Amino acid sequence: MRVKDKCMIVTGADGGMGKAVTKRMLDEGATIIGLDLYPNGTPLDQPNCFFIAADLTKADAVEEAFVSIDERVSKLDGLVNLIGYAQQATPIEEVTDREWRNLIDVNTSSIFYTCKEAVKRMKKVRSGSIVNVASISAERPRPGLQAYIASKGAVVSLTKGIAIEAAEYGIRANVIHPGPCDTKMLSQFVSEGTNIDEAKDEIFKKSVPMGRLIAPEDIANASLFLCSDESEMVTGTVLHVDGGRGL
Repeated sequence: MRVKDKCMIVTGADGGMGKAVTKRMLDEGATIIGLDLYPNGTPLDQPNCFFIAADLTKADAVEEAFVSIDERVSKLDGLVNLIGYAQQATPIEEVTDREWRNLIDVNTSSIFYTCKEAVKRMKKVRSGSIVNVASISAERPRPGLQAYIASKGAVVSLTKGIAIEAAEYGIRANVIHPGPCDTKMLSQFVSEGTNIDEAKDEIFKKSVPMGRLIAPEDIANASLFLCSDESEMVTGTVLHVDGGRGL
């Protein structure tokens, strides 16, 4: 029960990684607030877990969601940002302005807005852990994902900036770099017309030295560690959960 009685916010809670993180945290005794745009309630149908639908790309919507959280819990112990938007492999000259803005809004701006509100509350109690999930592609790029890579690279810099700024308040901020993870989102990275089952084996799995795709549970385990007291002196770090993809 490594996060027993701790209150955690999980964004992107309705996705593959989000559900795995939520379940792991609940199993370890946490209260979970799930934030996502289109929640369907699964698997958050437990007494110590509730869901708030919010467009996290809008500052006022995030602020409103956090006010709603304040009405339900007395203290915020952790924030795990799993919200993400994929880029279909596209040459840079073909990336539209709308696609660029969507990637930045979802993958970067939403992280800024939620961290801003979380830090505001964590400062009052002088403790808290923030975990922002980025991507190993920020360090080991693949062709055609330049806008996605830029949005995830910004998350790393933002997190390190928060880590140094908030350290005096006992607040920690860290990044997880997943390798190719076996979720529905993986199929969104390949170019149009690509067979995703073939791509999983020929593109993604072969890029992982340890020989398998990352499972959502791998990210859940890493998130649990970074939110627990076991990592109380870990801040500003980038943890690769990638099976060696970044080597």
